[in-house]
Amino acid sequence: MSRRNRNRQPTETEVEIVDLSHDGRGVARREGKAMFVSGALPGERVRVRQTGRNRHFDEGVTLEVLSAAPERVVPRCPHFGVCSGCVLQHLDGARQIEAKQRTLLENFERIGHVRPERVLPALTAESWGYRRKGRFSVRWVEKKGKVLVGFRELDPRFVADLVECHTVVPEIAAIIPALSALVESLEAKREIPQIEFVAGDAARALTVRHLVPLSDADRAALAAFGQAQDFAIYLQPKGPDSVLPLWPEQGVHLDFGVDDSDLRLAFKPLDFIQVNARLNRAMIAHALDLLDPRPDDRVLDLFCGLGNFTLPLARRVTQVVGVEGDPALVRHARENAAANGVANAEFHAADLTQDLRGEPWARGGFDTLLLDPPRSGAEAVLERLPLKDIGRIVYVSCHPGSLARDAGFLVRERGYRLVAAGVMDMFPHTAHVESIALFER
Repeated sequence: MSRRNRNRQPTETEVEIVDLSHDGRGVARREGKAMFVSGALPGERVRVRQTGRNRHFDEGVTLEVLSAAPERVVPRCPHFGVCSGCVLQHLDGARQIEAKQRTLLENFERIGHVRPERVLPALTAESWGYRRKGRFSVRWVEKKGKVLVGFRELDPRFVADLVECHTVVPEIAAIIPALSALVESLEAKREIPQIEFVAGDAARALTVRHLVPLSDADRAALAAFGQAQDFAIYLQPKGPDSVLPLWPEQGVHLDFGVDDSDLRLAFKPLDFIQVNARLNRAMIAHALDLLDPRPDDRVLDLFCGLGNFTLPLARRVTQVVGVEGDPALVRHARENAAANGVANAEFHAADLTQDLRGEPWARGGFDTLLLDPPRSGAEAVLERLPLKDIGRIVYVSCHPGSLARDAGFLVRERGYRLVAAGVMDMFPHTAHVESIALFER
């Protein structure tokens, strides 16, 4: 046998799955090297096709489950295993929550070298038809003679050809095939790379990104589709600031309720909002209960966005200050405060990676702090922000690694205790881990 053949590993093999990775793939060990296998669960023996090789690990995809784990269930969606939209549909829902809780605690120990004094029960809501905002990739495929509309495949070079989706809200799922047919009929079908969708409580909108000016015929076809399907249509010829309504001409009012009161937040089609409406309501109540502010408190809300936490907080305390890096979101938050008659909330635009001690709004000091940073976390602002008078912090996180890092800093460098932490299932059937943590001095 030649040296070349001796060194060539088989593209198909059988492996035992010993763990679940942070991105939802099964983990096997082969000749002392980790192998990440999509579609496999711990405790299973599977036949695998190797799809990638790295110096430190290999990658593969499950071809056949030879011995199934008790936690395995039949995926609800026919696109499972191809579409990357949700990679955990084959794992029982309760076991998904346990896996995410384990990921959070492992990150605390491995990265932050801390452990919460109390693990909070997982916060959950309905696990299907929950996603009210997202982005479909769009691609004209010459060889197939058709337009594909969907999320990316597990191989991100390709777009999944969706005919149904069980995680987006039903009103959006219902139009996916029609949306594909619509784009296929357009003159500019090769120049439309994505369509963003969003659903408010009472209205829905699609934002079509187009790389060339649209003809009158294409604009008419898009407007007619929106009218027939009861979706507002927006066009985006360039960056986010270029978005303009096509139909109806004045656009549509998008908003959602944040609690059981009359408090409502209006937003624009591309504004950041939490994708899971029911979980968002539960999360706001949960965060405010953990923060437990006193009526005379002055509260700081960092990365406040549209005021998702700020405005509900304002009804419990003397004053709340929301700070956000995106000036457009700050403008919309101020409009929301005015529309809801909230006079004790103020909003400011600021670069939260810079020193904020000289900002006028920061000079009065704060009693409690709530923050909901992006995936990169809040390391820079926590290092620079005066915290000596802040007795309690609630940290809402969309990335367990950055939360764990920041928790280690707060505990070792700023004298806080990690009192409690737990996951919130904002994205059921995905490997995404949303979590919340409470710190006290």
